[in-house]
Amino acid sequence: MYPKSFASDNHAGVHPTILEAMAAANHGDAPAYGDDSWTSAFEEKIKETFGPAAEGFAVLNGAGANMVGLALMLGRYDAIICADSAHIATHEAGASERLLGVKLMTVPTEDGKLRPSDIKSRLGGIGNPHEPQPAVVSISQTTELGTTYSPAEIAALAETAHKSGLRLHVDGARLANAAAYLECDLRAITTDAGVDVFSFGGTKNGALAAEAVVVLDPSLANAVPFLRRQSLQLASKMRFISAQLTALLTDDLWRRNAAHANAMATRLANGLADIPGISLAYPVHSNAVFATLPHVAAETLRQRYLFHYWDEPAGTVRWMTAFDTTPEQVDDFLEDIHKAAAM
Repeated sequence: MYPKSFASDNHAGVHPTILEAMAAANHGDAPAYGDDSWTSAFEEKIKETFGPAAEGFAVLNGAGANMVGLALMLGRYDAIICADSAHIATHEAGASERLLGVKLMTVPTEDGKLRPSDIKSRLGGIGNPHEPQPAVVSISQTTELGTTYSPAEIAALAETAHKSGLRLHVDGARLANAAAYLECDLRAITTDAGVDVFSFGGTKNGALAAEAVVVLDPSLANAVPFLRRQSLQLASKMRFISAQLTALLTDDLWRRNAAHANAMATRLANGLADIPGISLAYPVHSNAVFATLPHVAAETLRQRYLFHYWDEPAGTVRWMTAFDTTPEQVDDFLEDIHKAAAM
């Protein structure tokens, strides 16, 4: 048995309701590759959640969801505008460049969030055959720094992108955490804000290897089955992925899981306030807490808990909570942080 991890919400197990949904799908035979009733139910649930024009496609992992979604909107000489901290730029081993053959036009940000002016700053080469052509703006919701975009902020990015002939993509690995923090529904930060394509993350919110590509631009949907297959993201026993995603989107399980994870991060952040020598590096908008503390304290804690440095020279670490993190686990962690900081 591993100790409670504060390294990643990927370290958490599977929510019992989702396990039950998988078990219910595990009776008898069913057609492969999505030609089953569970996948049909998932596709209907996507329309119910995001609007009648939304088309949902189950995939195996978040990086794959990003590659399929981005590939829909990119040509051979195109580029993606994104924050320099974006997951596609920092944590996917160069998949966009290697697999899609496009350039990432990164923009430095202090909080992980793009602004309309950031998009405009990368448009100067449009029409110049010597430069890659920006075709997509990609944002992470939540960002890699745990911050969130409001519906109005996303709408402003979509408007700027569309006026320049670009499309807007959202890496929604933690989309549920953002909506829970903003106290809005999922549609408010996707469909209603003008997003073209986004990923909907389940794995970090209580699921097991279950993600989705959601296409809101009807002109793009027909290409997804082929790109999903070509990108090695077409699951043969898709019913088990579809059943999980449907369970997440039923009775607001996605919100309950994400809101709890967020609340545990807030509890942790609030508990740090009275510990000398420890400060928050970024606002806590989700289930991520970025804290700066003395190296000796961090190393003492790492002897007992799993977590990562975010900026080791600065002494900044990232602590993540999940749907199954308990208040008692947070309080025990805070007690050990107090002790480590006093050394």
